[in-house]
Order: sequence, then structure tokens, then C-alpha cells
Amino acid sequence: MRIVLAVVAVLYSASAFAQTDKPPMVGDKPLVQVKPKGTKEAAAKPAAAPKGKPQSIAVRLQACLDLDDGTKDRLNCYDAVIPPTPKPKPPKAKGVADCRFLKEEDERLACFNGFAESIPKLPKT
Repeated sequence: MRIVLAVVAVLYSASAFAQTDKPPMVGDKPLVQVKPKGTKEAAAKPAAAPKGKPQSIAVRLQACLDLDDGTKDRLNCYDAVIPPTPKPKPPKAKGVADCRFLKEEDERLACFNGFAESIPKLPKT
């Protein structure tokens, strides 16, 4: 009977020590807990994608065409889809991704407009 009481006392005290305010530790580092993906990344995207279905670059570029032509807002929308990386001597733009190399904002906007307007409209499903 004394052995049973001793075991119960040891187990009870161990459970009391386990219920501290400190995070669980692995060695001398806190245990890493994975948080679900979500709110902050979704709010940062320029064109909101339907849940569960990511939008293609073409659809996001076409969404920028809804903004006023020749404005900074439209250029910012294009830059959010394809971030600019200006080069001193940019190559001739053969594709929409090459527009990011142009340094001048007006040239970059015209380049993006040309490619975005030539993309065929995709059917909405």
C-alpha cells in the first residue's frame, strides 16, 4: 500500500511540474510550433485569388487593366505581379517578364500594357 502511495505522489508531482508557463524545451531551445498559413500572406497579394485556386500571372496582369491607364496605380499593380529589377542596358522585351528590366516607369508601364492587352481573355469558370 505504501508503494502505491509513493508512485501516486511521484506521478502527481511530475504532472504539476509539467503545467508551467514556460514553453516546452528541446535541449536549451524552445520547441518550434508550426502555425497555419493564412491571413498575412493573403492580404499582401495584389489580386485576391479564389480560395483554393491560385491565379496565373496572365489573369493577375489582366486584372491590372481595370485600373486607369497611365497611372502609378496600374504600374504598382504590374510591379506587384512581376517585381522590377532595372538594368543599365535592358534587353529588348521579348516577353512580359522582360518588362521588369526597364528603368523608366513610363517605358515599363507601356511595355506591360502592350503585353497585358495582347493576352487573350480567359473564360471565367
